Amino acid sequence: MTLTTPQRRTPGRRAPGQPRLDPHERERLERAFSVPRARFLVGVPIALALLVWSSVGAEFNVAKLGEGAANMGEFLSRMFPPTWDELDVIVDLLIETLQMAIVGTVLGAGLSLVVAFGAASNIAPRWLYYPTRWVMNVIRSLPDLVFALMFVSAVGLGPFAGILAMTVGSVGSIGKVFAEAMEAVDRGPVTAMQAVGASRRQVVQYGVLPQAGPMLVSYTLLLFEGNVRGATILGMVGAGGIGLELTTAMKMYDYGHLSAIVICIIVLVTAIDQASAVIRRKIT
Repeated sequence: MTLTTPQRRTPGRRAPGQPRLDPHERERLERAFSVPRARFLVGVPIALALLVWSSVGAEFNVAKLGEGAANMGEFLSRMFPPTWDELDVIVDLLIETLQMAIVGTVLGAGLSLVVAFGAASNIAPRWLYYPTRWVMNVIRSLPDLVFALMFVSAVGLGPFAGILAMTVGSVGSIGKVFAEAMEAVDRGPVTAMQAVGASRRQVVQYGVLPQAGPMLVSYTLLLFEGNVRGATILGMVGAGGIGLELTTAMKMYDYGHLSAIVICIIVLVTAIDQASAVIRRKIT
């Protein structure tokens, strides 16, 4: 039996049978792993200076946090043990909060999807793209509490005002994400369909939505989780949900009841998060 010594390959020379790599392609691949030294050296000091400037302007003070740690510990100690004598009231309000989040998510996701068609640069014409983006920016710049107060004055106190606030607020946040998910799809199928004369509706239906579908579902689940948490805040201004009960307990210094509410909210949010994780694994 004859042993052969493996041939050494000189660096820079390709092995026999190895396809030749185009010099421009080699340069592009090498550039992907190179660090732009000049921009990096200039960007780091600028980023640090911006961080310091923001910390000073926002009065960020770690020492003050350490001094107030004792007060935080005292506040948390007052919340234990929780009192469960009004558990039925908490459960009813949590169910109302969940119902608000479900309806607000369905309406918000549907309206956001419609708006996203006009905010995706690869779908919408320019005359529609820029106004839609501008409207979404305006909505996103306003807190949901502002919408809640507006709808409370329009339809009165109750969960209906909270649903309307969540629906409108979703357009600014999740609508932008929907549009970016559509813009990130592979251009190959879209270009091929346009080349054979497909209409804009057919391009969206068969070329964009099948690719962006899993991301749209994932973002909708994220919107639902956010709406459950947001509904607890909207209740503070009378827009339904458990938020009003939470605020009342804080104002009355009923720490045991407050602790019970917080624990129930944590349990609900955790259950929703686990269910959303299971759905995400199924669709990805």
